[in-house]
Amino acid sequence: MAHLLHIDASPRGERSHSRRLTKDFINQWQQQHPHDTITYRDIGRHPVPHVDEAWIAAAFTPPEQHTPQLHEAIRLSDQLVDEFLAADVYLFGIPMYNFSIPSGFKAYIDQIVRVGRTVAFEPSDAGNAFRPLVLGKKMFIIEARGDSGFQPGGRYAQMNYHDPYLTTVFGFIGITDITFIHVENNEYGGQKLAESIAKAQAQIASLVAL
Repeated sequence: MAHLLHIDASPRGERSHSRRLTKDFINQWQQQHPHDTITYRDIGRHPVPHVDEAWIAAAFTPPEQHTPQLHEAIRLSDQLVDEFLAADVYLFGIPMYNFSIPSGFKAYIDQIVRVGRTVAFEPSDAGNAFRPLVLGKKMFIIEARGDSGFQPGGRYAQMNYHDPYLTTVFGFIGITDITFIHVENNEYGGQKLAESIAKAQAQIASLVAL
């Protein structure tokens, strides 16, 4: 039995393609894995706060030295990290905004990428001081794009800061088994969008059945 963490990052409601497809994914996953458990967090509609000075002070102060103020400043981050580490599988719906990720999801990443919790910092003369702590996990990312051509070799490949960033930051903490599912041509609509949605649905059905 596995535990899945499902996060939607789009602030849109029924018009969100990433939301609709993560919902489809979850429905099929539950059919294929009826004993798995799922935690859901909607940071598109209920965003987490950005890192501030109090958070930084708390994150880099040993827990046993926390004042009540520092404890409160890092409390939500601790909850998010605990929730993140409890999962075996991740399903994230993350639209592309201006060639990258929504600021709300960046705030979430800044809350969970933490020294001592998801990555270790062990400086030495031997080389890389960082060691990932989140190992053996699987991640699925459903991304909605306004246009097409962001794939390697595509006409907009050099403008794609979405997939490379997510691959880098989650790889930094140890998650390297990442599968992207793309919905493209949202701005065009019509047949182009319909074909892209159908392709994503077929990919989801294939992945869930594995």
